[in-house]
Amino acid sequence: MLAMAQLIVRNLEEEVRDHLRRLAREHGHSMEEEVRAILRAAVARAGLESGGLGSRLAARFAAGGFEPGEIGEQKGQAARPADLEP
Repeated sequence: MLAMAQLIVRNLEEEVRDHLRRLAREHGHSMEEEVRAILRAAVARAGLESGGLGSRLAARFAAGGFEPGEIGEQKGQAARPADLEP
């Protein structure tokens, strides 16, 4: 079983908190999960010196809130336009 750490952030500006709240709402999860995703992405980016293109792509998708394996294989699929409406 993994030990989980806790982190308390003091003196966080209200604007930052409000922006985190908006991001979390947009991504459909809690502020706490939003902060975890941001921290994971930052740590992944810091370790990219040893990684290749695959590592960079994985970090980019992780920063967007995607989990490994969440995006299925698209090989052989017809291209379709993106839906940009909210």
